[in-house]
Amino acid sequence: MENRDQLFTIAIALILISSPVLIYLTEDEDSLLVNNQSYLYPNLFDRHELEWNMNGTHSYLLKKGPYEALEVQEAFIEVDTSSVWETGPTEAIVHLSYWLPSNTLNSENVPVIAIVSPYFDYGAPDGGASTPTNIVGAARGEFIFENFVPWGYAFAQVAVFGTEESTGCFDYRGHGEQLGIDAAVTWLGEQEWSNGNVGLYGKSYEGATQWEAALAGNPYLKTIVPISGTTSTKTLLFKNGSAEARSQVMHGAYFVNIVDFDESDADHVCPDVVDGFTRGERTYLEPRIDPDMNYWNERDYRQRSIDNYQGSVYFVQGLQDWNVDSHMIFPLYQQMKDAGFDVKGIFGQWGHDYPDQWQKHDDIDKDNGGTAFPQMTRWDWGQDLFEWFEYYLQNRGPKPDLNVQVQRHDGLWRIEDTYPAQNSEKLILEEFDASCKSLVGNWWPLVFNCPVDETAFVNLTHPGFDYDVHISGMPTLHLEVTASSDISQVFATIYDDTTNVRLGHATMDIRYNEGGEDPSPVVVSGQSVTMKMEFFAIDAFLPAGHELRIDLTGSGKDYLPPPCPPAGVCTVDYQSAKLTLPISNTSEEHYFNVPYWNPEEG
Repeated sequence: MENRDQLFTIAIALILISSPVLIYLTEDEDSLLVNNQSYLYPNLFDRHELEWNMNGTHSYLLKKGPYEALEVQEAFIEVDTSSVWETGPTEAIVHLSYWLPSNTLNSENVPVIAIVSPYFDYGAPDGGASTPTNIVGAARGEFIFENFVPWGYAFAQVAVFGTEESTGCFDYRGHGEQLGIDAAVTWLGEQEWSNGNVGLYGKSYEGATQWEAALAGNPYLKTIVPISGTTSTKTLLFKNGSAEARSQVMHGAYFVNIVDFDESDADHVCPDVVDGFTRGERTYLEPRIDPDMNYWNERDYRQRSIDNYQGSVYFVQGLQDWNVDSHMIFPLYQQMKDAGFDVKGIFGQWGHDYPDQWQKHDDIDKDNGGTAFPQMTRWDWGQDLFEWFEYYLQNRGPKPDLNVQVQRHDGLWRIEDTYPAQNSEKLILEEFDASCKSLVGNWWPLVFNCPVDETAFVNLTHPGFDYDVHISGMPTLHLEVTASSDISQVFATIYDDTTNVRLGHATMDIRYNEGGEDPSPVVVSGQSVTMKMEFFAIDAFLPAGHELRIDLTGSGKDYLPPPCPPAGVCTVDYQSAKLTLPISNTSEEHYFNVPYWNPEEG
């Protein structure tokens, strides 16, 4: 017992006085240091007082682990695909590469963190392609490799079917791709060096592959960390029916970057590939006569994940992400929480970025979250994720707090039990000053009851309040419109008019006027309907005296105008506007400081 106490004292002394020192852990030391939770797992509210490595392109843990990465190894996993592709191959191979930590040489079992992606060897075959799976990927791969392998985690990079050295059809986010991902998770969980716990990490498409894995209910999959991860492909491309420009070309763009333009390309083509080339156009032109919804339903992972998944979820989302908007996870976050899942979230004012991706954060303008910089960049992100993986993959350390870290647009961070807050106070605004203006070149089919021509757009302004207002959640805007046909669209952008800073936006096709993801009943000429618009999540502080402004136009950034403009004019009664703002009254003790960083100081 005396020796054990001495060892504990020595270990604590090393931790407190020598931050560069590497602590090489025996089993007893590991137990002792894990029990020293105040340092290895520091309280969120204390992290700003600690010293962080801010010299790289990503964040680092407080302590570097004791192990080294062994040489890369590769695996080719055969998968029976006869059940998923009508005319494609009946068997296909998933290729992956992996790195083990050196403690496996002592027969220790370790968990796996994997990135599953179409982006390995992605791009033109003339030398413009990205690196293959057997080279640690830039950014997200380096982050996991450098931080987690030294702490006894294996790291794997997995290529989806039809990409890199994986064979079979490139089944863009479909059943075939899901089957291959599930096979890779099973293989990683069953290796003799594995402890049977697999976690997934990655952004965007690499977030979507995590949901594809989750819906299978694989017992080896213990946690996922989707960063701006797509949860439904149709919902990604169409917001309340409004079509993003990329909705017309998404599948084809991926396919062109994956094929090698040789005889092997035929193996990558299955029925859904052909269907995918035109599915966006058909949904855009007339969603009600879409011949079947199987294509979209196959690529909607939300309910199947709730029904089948057995692990935890750490949601990561940029509230200013125009690529994968926040409606990908709201209200899914609350739905999974209500279903009993262990869920946590970190929602910052960045765009399509990682929480520590400072080289992207410092380029953001004020209309897209720049007012929250530099507090936006989380140099403790690696540490935060370490504590999550420690508990769910290593079965050690304290259980993380299952809450949300959310950032306001003025930079301040706070803790919430969930997001958006349930039963928040609602502030309803129905009286606006209106200014009708001519917008040269705006040919989208939208007019207002204004004394100007059809190219008008409207500014609605509210004089503000004599108290501070913290908007937090998804505001709604209801507008009365009279249609000349079933085709039109409204795009609304809300601003702090005093500073002219954009706070958020909403968009809606009149065919979806009741809101949601399914078309509403047909609107006939002369019919008046209420367009029940919902903004993407906003977390913004409006100081006392600041005015609000809403710009109403026929379309907006990244979106197509509605089809058939000449037939699709609708008149918007701006005087009917009803704006409902969810208000946060979170107390000061829930706000916390993040590690200080001044980019100008280098």
